[in-house]
Amino acid sequence: MDISFVSLVLANLITIYAAVTENWDFSTVFGAYFFQSLIIGVFSLLKILDLKNFSTTGYMIGGHAVEPNEGTKRETAFWFVFVYGFFHACYAFVIFQGGFAWLPSTVPVIAVFFVNHLISYLLNKKQDSERRQNIGRAMFFPLARIIPMHLAIASGAFLAPNLGALTFFMALKMGMDLVMHEAEHLQDEVDTQEKPSVQPAA
Repeated sequence: MDISFVSLVLANLITIYAAVTENWDFSTVFGAYFFQSLIIGVFSLLKILDLKNFSTTGYMIGGHAVEPNEGTKRETAFWFVFVYGFFHACYAFVIFQGGFAWLPSTVPVIAVFFVNHLISYLLNKKQDSERRQNIGRAMFFPLARIIPMHLAIASGAFLAPNLGALTFFMALKMGMDLVMHEAEHLQDEVDTQEKPSVQPAA
């Protein structure tokens, strides 16, 4: 049994249940998912920094191929923080302009998301750090998980809250979470089958 997958399903179901029973509006839902997204970003950064033996196949920085070394890892971590942070600064501008009245009701759900991602990180930390992953995929997978939030804001759903739109958004968000979780682990299996590269230089 994939405990991290099960905990992810439960975290999303708890969020949907809280939203329906407490009659959340879109600002509250987006607030909860915004903090989940930040949590994903923090643990994704830790996973990048934990990498020991990784591949840079097809990965470039500034239009140039890079070697699998510590310098590449640090630069990748920097660009991940920059890009991820830029997206979330934009989201924060939309979400927080109406105030923070929604925050108290989302704290339990945010805590559930944190525990979910902490469990996943701790369960997979050793094998993730030693598995030969592609560092480019490790950087871009978390960005793909925020697509539903981006689409919902861009489509104006934030400005026209209703039960149908709310349900659709949360189902889309949960589906993307589960798909990306499985895709990430499937890619890990593919990466382990790649031919070894030169051991990263310090």
